[in-house]
Amino acid sequence: MTVTIQPGVLSGTVRAIPSKSAAHRLLICAALADKPTHVFCEKESQDIAATVRCLQSLGASIWQEGGAYRVVPIHRERIPQPCTLDCGESGSTLRFMVPVVCALGLTATFKMAGRLAQRPMEPLATQLREHGCTITPKPQEDRMEVSGQLQPGTFIIPGNVSSQFITGLLFALPLLDGESTLVVEGELESKGYVDMTLSALQTFSIRPPKTQDRWSVAPSIYASPGTLRVEGDWSNAAPWLCMGILGGQGITVDGMDPQSLQGDKGVCEVLARMGGLVRGEGDTISAKPGTLTSTCIDARNIPDLVPVLAAAAATAPGETRVEGAARLRIKESDRLVTTRQTLNALGGDVEETEDGLIIRGKPALAGGTVDAQGDHRIAMLAAVASVVCTGPVTITGAEAIRKSYPTFWQELRDLGKEVVEEP
Repeated sequence: MTVTIQPGVLSGTVRAIPSKSAAHRLLICAALADKPTHVFCEKESQDIAATVRCLQSLGASIWQEGGAYRVVPIHRERIPQPCTLDCGESGSTLRFMVPVVCALGLTATFKMAGRLAQRPMEPLATQLREHGCTITPKPQEDRMEVSGQLQPGTFIIPGNVSSQFITGLLFALPLLDGESTLVVEGELESKGYVDMTLSALQTFSIRPPKTQDRWSVAPSIYASPGTLRVEGDWSNAAPWLCMGILGGQGITVDGMDPQSLQGDKGVCEVLARMGGLVRGEGDTISAKPGTLTSTCIDARNIPDLVPVLAAAAATAPGETRVEGAARLRIKESDRLVTTRQTLNALGGDVEETEDGLIIRGKPALAGGTVDAQGDHRIAMLAAVASVVCTGPVTITGAEAIRKSYPTFWQELRDLGKEVVEEP
């Protein structure tokens, strides 16, 4: 699909979509619980659908009714074997579900799409092998084969590779028949995502105690709270807030939790440092234009924000530096490369470094044609950049947005942009 966005400012209010990070976690907990759960989640993205699909493959009954998922849990003795779990392009789904499948002692094939088969599974796979499982990646066939019964013990994961590995083990270890220890070596990056996992577990009455760099995880029952709601998504609120500081009367996003554990809530602090007028009141966040300025962005805890923040910085006077973003090279695209390519193709001045970007602000961008390169965050980057372009922005491969935000183009149109979608 190709999308063309015409020049022009935008303003208004948009309702936050449910956080896919929260939805993954709550749906997995619900499928492992002792009784059914209603999970209120008004919209579904491709990534959320992937987790639902995988849980259904394990025997959970999940269907939508009245803006909620009705989740009837997995019965361990009735799980079909061998089973096939289709993760689509969702890295969270794969990395969360592989340890769970190992803890359940299943033989399973994980199907993958896009770049997912090339994204790393180490050192998680090594830890699973050392505790009784066989993990056989077959990247040329876009699949991974898993078998064996995960045994309790000590699991050691470095903190600077992927917090998703830690989350997957935190979900899996309560299912084992003995106590385990999960050790995080070094500084934990993307800590907010692990905090979200611990919050989800606590909602289901699982509270592993933590001492310094490790959790002690005992066999536990996931106790359903009955009904819960997925909070608004800060990652997908970020593009609107970035657009809000670039022109017009500003943009308001409602349905946000100001006390959220999501790391991407940090978008507000970064945009304020860039000169944006950012204000929160109740469950709404508003961003309006101020006097833009350059800044330094530490991306270690907000990696998903880098593309849209780079677009917001493209016309900020001076030199904005992004650091600590090396993990972006193993996302749906190499986001350091694709962010640089996209902004430069639109008339920006962006230089790539080993672990980040240098963005030299220009008075305006020209516009042009760019390829989303299969990455929803790059499609969003181009949309944010269109606010400061003097000419139209055409995005090929714009269907990538469906991975996390299927209604994005319509909502951009509702905020006042002229947006044309073509098959």
